[in-house]
Amino acid sequence: MSAHETPMPMTSHKCGPLKGVAEVPGDKSISHRALILGALSVGETNITGLLEGQDVLDTAHAMAAFGVGVERLGDGKWRVHGVGVGGFAEPDAVIDCGNSGTGARLIMGAMATTDICATFTGDASLRARPMGRITDPLALFGARAYGREGGRLPLTLVGAKGPVPVRYKTPMASAQVKSAMLLAGLNAIGETVVTEAKATRDHTERMLAGFGAEISSEKTTDGYVITLKGQPELLAQTIVVPRDPSSAAFPVCAALIVEGSDVLVPNIGLNPTRAGLFYTLQDMGADLRFENERLEGGEPVADLRARFSALKGIEVPPERAASMIDEYPILAVVAACAEGTTTMRGIAELRVKESDRIDAMARGLEACGVRVEEGPDMLVVHGMGASGVPGGATCQTHLDHRIAMAFLCLGMAAKKPVSIDDGGPVATSFPTFEPLMSALGANITRDNR
Repeated sequence: MSAHETPMPMTSHKCGPLKGVAEVPGDKSISHRALILGALSVGETNITGLLEGQDVLDTAHAMAAFGVGVERLGDGKWRVHGVGVGGFAEPDAVIDCGNSGTGARLIMGAMATTDICATFTGDASLRARPMGRITDPLALFGARAYGREGGRLPLTLVGAKGPVPVRYKTPMASAQVKSAMLLAGLNAIGETVVTEAKATRDHTERMLAGFGAEISSEKTTDGYVITLKGQPELLAQTIVVPRDPSSAAFPVCAALIVEGSDVLVPNIGLNPTRAGLFYTLQDMGADLRFENERLEGGEPVADLRARFSALKGIEVPPERAASMIDEYPILAVVAACAEGTTTMRGIAELRVKESDRIDAMARGLEACGVRVEEGPDMLVVHGMGASGVPGGATCQTHLDHRIAMAFLCLGMAAKKPVSIDDGGPVATSFPTFEPLMSALGANITRDNR
């Protein structure tokens, strides 16, 4: 069963050239943070371009449950009436974060240093994901968590009464862990310091600074050190959300593997901590161009043009993993269509995403006739090149939106149709995926049996 409905089997058929403009949704990471920081600010924050996928809507509902005024004014236009740092009220009901690990972990951080109690749950996929990586460091502030083994949801978090500032070094490259600690540090007197060995997406730091927080980042011999001064008065902002590079990855990659394609994806966020996939595709020989590069709201953006390309397999630099961690499923599809072998290392984090994405991609590609190898933190794809991917299989999505979209893109280029067991989870991050791809020329059908 998908996150919110009965299963929705879908099939993607080989299609002609994909052509046109792909208006992908707003950035999911920035949308979550805009709602949460708007809630923690003083005044009215106005947001345009907000992603209205289920994950972000669940975060909006959570903010309302904490006593924040949240209004939808129109398509992608929202207003948040902030309650200030430490101003969350205790919710009357359980907070349901649906399928969103980002939403759950950031919200836990935002409330962990307020003297209230909240219980969190989610769908089957989210309930299986580890939350101890968040609740253990939040305990350093004085928060207490009571949940299933491994800190899994459902989980009750009791906020700290007298939160103390924390110095914490993240054990893994995780923007969610870093962000949760910084959000918790907002309501702790003094300086909270978070150190990460490898730089992860920095939307939280950029947005905190935009809302008026005193925050700095420094590269040292220990890694990247982020210092936040607690108990600021965050001031409401006007936020324009750029389009999501993780969503853009699907029409971009589909264009690269479907012969004759030429697709333009406008206004894509190109934050350096998120753009690793595009540089990797260029290394593989992709005809991918950045046009009209500019800055919007402190975030670099550009229009991306992708054309069908003869791609070659490469060794993906492991240090890029943090900047493209959500894009490895669609990269694996591109690799299957490329000539030669593509090796992806340093991707252990994929094992604990919405699904075990290494296993899900390996099994699905094998079913479609592609030879793969996998390890605890690696995936090797032996591309089919000019001979083409056979296809003709039904791939299991494991309630994972990115797995679902990746295999639907594969079906556009494979010799035989590629089916997925459930397309329902796609709505969590990219609710317009099916009509958008169809408008470009894709042939995606639903199995209504």
